[in-house]
Amino acid sequence: MAVVMEKPGTTETAEPPAPVKHERKVGRGMLVAGILVGWLVLFAVLRGKQTLTLAAADLTDLHRWFNDANDSIGANRNSNPLFLYFFNEIRLVVDNLVTFFQGLISQPAAGRPLPQIGWLGVVGIAGYVSWAVGNWRVALLAVAGFTFMGLQGLWQESMDTLALTVSAVLVALLFAIPLGVWAGLSDRFNRIVTPFLDFMQTMPTFVYLAPLTLFFLIGGASATIATVIYAAPPAIRITAHAIRSVPETTAEAADSLGATSRQSLLKVLLPMSKRTVVMGVNQSIMAALAMVTIAALIDAPGLGKTVVQALQSLDVGTAFNAGLAIVIMAIVLDRVTTAASAREETARHSSGRLVAWRRPLLAAGGVVTAVLVYLSHTYVWAAEFPGEGTIGSSIARAADTATTWAQDHLSGLTNAFRDGITNGLLNPFQALLTDSPWWLVGAVLVALGTVLGGRGAGVTAAACVGLLVGTGMWSDSMTTLASTLVATIMVMLLGIGFGVWMGRSLLVDRVLRPSLDAAQVMPPFVYLVPFLALFGATRFTAIVAAVVYAAPVAIKIIADGVRNVAATTVEAATSTGCNTWQIITKVQLPMARSALTLATNQGLIYVLSMVVVGGLVGAGALGYDVVAGFSQGQLYGKGLAAGLAIVLLGVMFDRITQAAARRASA
Repeated sequence: MAVVMEKPGTTETAEPPAPVKHERKVGRGMLVAGILVGWLVLFAVLRGKQTLTLAAADLTDLHRWFNDANDSIGANRNSNPLFLYFFNEIRLVVDNLVTFFQGLISQPAAGRPLPQIGWLGVVGIAGYVSWAVGNWRVALLAVAGFTFMGLQGLWQESMDTLALTVSAVLVALLFAIPLGVWAGLSDRFNRIVTPFLDFMQTMPTFVYLAPLTLFFLIGGASATIATVIYAAPPAIRITAHAIRSVPETTAEAADSLGATSRQSLLKVLLPMSKRTVVMGVNQSIMAALAMVTIAALIDAPGLGKTVVQALQSLDVGTAFNAGLAIVIMAIVLDRVTTAASAREETARHSSGRLVAWRRPLLAAGGVVTAVLVYLSHTYVWAAEFPGEGTIGSSIARAADTATTWAQDHLSGLTNAFRDGITNGLLNPFQALLTDSPWWLVGAVLVALGTVLGGRGAGVTAAACVGLLVGTGMWSDSMTTLASTLVATIMVMLLGIGFGVWMGRSLLVDRVLRPSLDAAQVMPPFVYLVPFLALFGATRFTAIVAAVVYAAPVAIKIIADGVRNVAATTVEAATSTGCNTWQIITKVQLPMARSALTLATNQGLIYVLSMVVVGGLVGAGALGYDVVAGFSQGQLYGKGLAAGLAIVLLGVMFDRITQAAARRASA
């Protein structure tokens, strides 16, 4: 009804306001659903067309070009100046470093039938160093761990692995610590180096191996250089973070007292960030150990070689025994470096009497260690580990017996579980990816990247799709993508279930977190062994191993995200009558969506790295292509292209999920 407005001398009728139009925005969830529905409709019409399938023995022009480049490099390796004065020199220096450490603790050296330091000396050094940088409990763990590796009959293999790890970590830290300090002091350098570190940490371990063999040949040098590249980023990142975490007021106080930049760095910044820097060393050691074991694919000596040979021959017992030795070494190295990072705080809480006695006890321990080293250098009984590894044989037999029992009594359950996931989820999803036209899958990936991560993620997805087509590995890439996404779905289900449980209960967190931390210490290879026993050499083995490998990081991220939801928000929801299920689904998970997206990001990257390692146990696709490229010369180019395809998948996953995480937290 019109309203009459009267003014002196006039009468006006005011029109009612126009109705407000509410434009309904289409949410990202609706857009994603629409893209997937459109994909399914077009798949039903176009199935089997333009799939870019490539047979196992077929090569593209790019693969042949890689083969020709490899042959040309091999023919000119000793005449090309770039190799003569650069690559060959690097290889020689690294070879000499590795040979030095091997001659010191694992291989015959200097005309001796045994290494310079025998088992007794190595065990003594391990115990003394662990005590000096940590405490007596860690020292006992180190002594017990190293002794047990000898009792397993794997002393030389273990020492070869340790020699490669120590060589790689020393070289990595030689570059990583200064670069980390630089990145901590300079915002500009930090912005420059961060994308490279992101890229290096996104790449699965497999990918580093093939290109390095092109320049440094197969062997310990390539393995060590690959390990250096893989182990350096954590130390750079954590060192930079440590420097940046020093309070500004502390640095300003040093400046006000007239300290130079060098004095401020050496006397203030580095001492105050020492604990965090040591944690960076810890992460580098763990990364190096993981890479050294996988580098057995390019003929690196050590425990990894034993595991690879056992996996290829489906010898579960031998693989389990060697895998156990890798786990023990990882735990010892992790505990020692973790104790070293906490050493200063521990000393601060120790009584004065203990601190006073520590220095003379360390001196006495140094004398005892020197005696043990002398004995191991002089006498065979102290140099060569006694016994024939009967404990290792018993472990292998027990693992074989357990495998046989599981296959005889649990095969019905395990086969039903495997077939249910494979037929109900993996096969349909793989068919959707591999039987759709390549351009349709590419368009879907670009559209999903744009919707979830924005325009930049969409452009990245488009570039990666185009390059994937160019590698000639499209079909195998889609097979790997299917396994990766199925495994990631399973990881997120576990992550949400256990993460919410941990996030809501401190008791559950205290019980589960140590196991999750220990699980993240183990190198990827180790996860394949038990599931090979349960499920045989199939792609499902790789998927389950990938789930177990990736779940701990996803669970911890989600648990932290749920715990960080404000208690007042949860209390407000409770006061309005919400039950537990409603609080979780309507409050905590929606408010922790950035943590969920970050968990998805990390889960995808971890799963991808494990799925391709599964090429050793029947997973096929890109992982198999890489392994075949190492073992069959004519497939080298195809293996190199498969490695490039893995990188592209990793970059695409990482960019999309990181961009989605940023949008979720905005």
